[in-house]
Amino acid sequence: MKKPLIAFFGLGTMGGGMARRLLGAGFPVTVYNRNPAKAEPFAEEGAKIAATPREAAAGADIVISMVADDEASRGVWLGPDGALAAVRQGAVLIESSTLSVQWIRELAEKARAAGCDLLDAPVTGSKPQAAAGELCFFVGGEAAAVEMARGALGAMSKAIVHLGPTGSGALLKLINNFLCGVQAASLAEALALVERSGLNRDAAMTVLTNGTPGSPIVKTLAARMISHEFTPPNFLLRLMAKDLAYASAEIQANGIEPVTGHAALKVYQNAVAHGDGEKDLSAVIEQFRPQP
Repeated sequence: MKKPLIAFFGLGTMGGGMARRLLGAGFPVTVYNRNPAKAEPFAEEGAKIAATPREAAAGADIVISMVADDEASRGVWLGPDGALAAVRQGAVLIESSTLSVQWIRELAEKARAAGCDLLDAPVTGSKPQAAAGELCFFVGGEAAAVEMARGALGAMSKAIVHLGPTGSGALLKLINNFLCGVQAASLAEALALVERSGLNRDAAMTVLTNGTPGSPIVKTLAARMISHEFTPPNFLLRLMAKDLAYASAEIQANGIEPVTGHAALKVYQNAVAHGDGEKDLSAVIEQFRPQP
């Protein structure tokens, strides 16, 4: 059977790996990236390069976005050069970025007005999982649209979890990243205490990473924190700051005081101010270490 034509927006840390998985699976893919230089290597791998999201989306069966935040998402979907200006009726639109629930619901309404279904389908995993096709999609939206997109989503993932109506995927992703962000911030403070107190760091971290606190993210980030290996990033630190801000807003909107969310957000905001926003998430520890 002929594979659906896919338009893909955003070729950064995650999007680049995802687009390559689609190309490797034989999907015809047209890509758009705000920085055209990042798109050029994909032409050699079989992708068509579009100058605008509108150009990429024209005629596509499935349109996928993987960008940084609400503002970037609005940029690729809206306006005279945005994808919604050219999508065909019946296309499935997939927003895989980590975004606010409010914007996802607004975008879904605009998609319906264009005769399309929107799936909010953010992912868990980072750069290695994107490259290996081992992401997990958290999906909100209509079941029929999920089935139409299953082949494309499956080429990029090890699991597709349909959670319910529009916004469900976006909300669970914010909750997921809220938990990850708080753990990473507490790990940074704990490791800094280990280092400053004179404890044997190797022995202490063996206990902590292999004991009850040793979640997968703690084990992964602890290794990078200890080795000062903050580039290339698997997950940009500034994006965690953004995710915690979105999550804290959603927590408040549901009548809960985001106590740990606000505390962790301050840690990441301090890290960005410290100059570590473009480094890996593990660089959140650097603000706690003695400065040269």
